[in-house]
Formats: sequence, structure tokens, C-alpha cells
Amino acid sequence: MTDPAALLRDLFDAAVRAADPMVRVPAHLPPRPPGRTIVVGAGKASAAMARALETAWDGPLDGLVVTRYGHAVPTERIPVVEASHPVPDAAGEDAARRILDLARGLGPDDLMVALISGGGSALLSLPAPGLTLADKQALNRALLRSGAAIGEMNCVRKHLSAIKGGRLAAAAHPARTLTLVISDVPGDDPGVIASGPTVPDPGTAAEARAILERYGIAVPPAVAAALADPANETPKPGDPRLARAETVLIARPQASLEAAAAVARAAGITPLILGDAIEGEAREVGRTMAGIALQVRRHGQPVPAPCVLLSGGETTVTVRGQGGRGGRNTEFLLGFALAVDGAPGVFALAADTDGIDGSEDNAGAFCDPGSLARIRAADVDPSALLAANDSWGAFAASGGLVTTGPTLTNVNDFRAILVLP
Repeated sequence: MTDPAALLRDLFDAAVRAADPMVRVPAHLPPRPPGRTIVVGAGKASAAMARALETAWDGPLDGLVVTRYGHAVPTERIPVVEASHPVPDAAGEDAARRILDLARGLGPDDLMVALISGGGSALLSLPAPGLTLADKQALNRALLRSGAAIGEMNCVRKHLSAIKGGRLAAAAHPARTLTLVISDVPGDDPGVIASGPTVPDPGTAAEARAILERYGIAVPPAVAAALADPANETPKPGDPRLARAETVLIARPQASLEAAAAVARAAGITPLILGDAIEGEAREVGRTMAGIALQVRRHGQPVPAPCVLLSGGETTVTVRGQGGRGGRNTEFLLGFALAVDGAPGVFALAADTDGIDGSEDNAGAFCDPGSLARIRAADVDPSALLAANDSWGAFAASGGLVTTGPTLTNVNDFRAILVLP
């Protein structure tokens, strides 16, 4: 039997490889247009996507892509800038303005290729008229702490933006727009990924206001005025400015889970994919997954051991503690570990496929039957750390942090639970 930690890391690596831009981008490029080709993009994978496009494109290129700090790669023809994520900064605002200006300069013979991946919403931050970057930063922080789902957050972001929710493609009209998307959201809806800058938006400002009210988020007068202004409504399905806009999904969480499942089968382990779009409070999803793992241990259901339970999606964390460290994957895993309570033969890895979980430099963490004992041996109470949203501290104490560095792609969370006889 392969070492459990090594096997789980192999599964994670397979999931990441399945979404490698160098493999996925060239297969979806169109013929050269009669006019210009500009390449724009935003997201944690956008720089790697731009480099992949350059290797396969034999004509002139211009454009600009923005990625997270630390996620840039060398390119020859497409400039790359770095900006802040998950809270936007001035570098992202400037990049978004430059990208919008590039789109506005196109004609009917031109092509705009938009390279979109997870993280693009924060990176492509251009406030709607009347708003400031500080307004958007404050609102973004409040949304991140609220426990709102990614679709809800992006509904609000779209209606406070000058570039999201289809506005970028509208600005490029009458040029053709081809958007290549690496999905990081449950359901793979292109309108949710990076807040859909080239995709028509069926959502409304009234829905955005209802989301803020639902989570008790107070907004300054400027934000309230922007959400009440009909001019800030997004382009809707059927808008003629988006008639020449096409979107192609080139990588998705399900394909990555299937790649991990193939590695498990090759190792003699039965894989069971529980879902690629699992959402919910991270610690609660962890407890639910623990219940499934224990059902396998005790009753051989829904599949007998040895097996690996695979899942993806995007959980959320409602911040309750002060100054806690960690992200949704480590919080999921700490909730899981506490619920499994050291059951023999149960191992798990939870990590973000972009290589960064939350605000720290780890992708996620690994736990085994001895993790809780090691945490407690370090004179740390794992339950107290979970209450304080300090899951990073727990796995730092156990030696379970998983660090990969930026992977240059992003198909969201990856979770693998190995149950041995």
C-alpha cells in the first residue's frame, strides 16, 4: 500500500495537472481574424493562460492580463501585471481601466480573447461611477467575512463595477469576443466566474440589495445610491452588444476530480466522487464528510474500504474569531478531524487547486489518525482554534500543512478522504 500522505498528494497533483493552461488553452484557439487580436484577462491562472496562448499563436498580439501577486509568469507579447486578491487594490483598478480602454478601441474585424479564471473578480476591480476603490475594498471585506456564497458575492460586485457582468464584452462591440474560462465555481456558470466580465447577467441590482440585507451588511450612502441607479444595471441576455461574444469552458472541477479518480484506481483504491459543486459552511461540510467516512469504516457503505471519497466546490467561512489564520480548506479539515476523532484508517487532504488557501502561503492541509493528538501535544486546543477560525494554527502544530506554491491554475477546492480497511 502506498503511503497515505503520498497517495493523497498524488491525487491532488493529478487534479491540478488536468487544469494546466499549457494543455487546455491551445486546443481552443480560433483562426486569426482579418484585423487585430488583443488578449485580456484576469484571474489566478490568467498569466499562465497568456503564456500558453503565445506559444500557439503565430500572429501579432497585444493586450494586458492581471493576476494575483506571486502568480505572474514570463511572457513575450502580452503584458502581465499583478494585483491584490481577495481584497482589491489600486494596481487592479488601474489594470481594469487599461483593459477596458483596450476593448473600446476595437472594430468589427478585430478579435478580443478574454482569459478568465478564478480570482478575477477582485483583480479586475473598476468601481462604478460615483464609487471609490475604498468603497469596494470595505464591501469586499464585509462580504468575505459574512459567509455569503460566491454567487451572491459576485452578484453584488457586478452591480458596483464598470467592467464586470458583461460590460467588458459590451465595450468591445462590434469586435468578436472569445472568452476562455477555467472554472472555479460550483456549477461552472461563466457568469459567476470572475463576475462574468464578458457574459450577460440575468441578475439585478434589486437582488444585490437583498443579498446585502440578508447578511446584515451595512453600506455607505455612495454604495446604496449606486445600487439604486438604473444606469448601473448590467447587460442582460439578448443585449445586441454581446451578440458576437462566445464563451468556452476549457477546464472544470469535475474533470480534475475524474483525473484524481483515475490515479486512485491505478493504485488499487476505489474512488467515489461525491460532487464537484459542494457548498456550505466549511466546518459543517467537514463534519458531514466525516460522517460519510465513518459510515465506510463501520458499515462498508456507500463503498467498501479501501476507497477514496473525492469532492470539489467552494465552501465558505463565517469569521467569528479575531485574528485567526487559515482558509476554508484548513477549516473544513479541522472540522473533519474533530468529527472523525482519530478513527484508525482515515486520512484526508483538503487544498485549493490554486495553491493558496486563504491568506497564508499553504494550499491546504493533511490529517491522519494522529493529527489531533499531535495538536494537543503542542499544548493547543483544536476545538478552541476552530472557534477562533485559526485552522492554520492547528495544522501548523500537527505538521500537516500542505505547501505547493502557486499552481498557476484554479479549479477550486479539492478534497480527498482515504479510508483503509
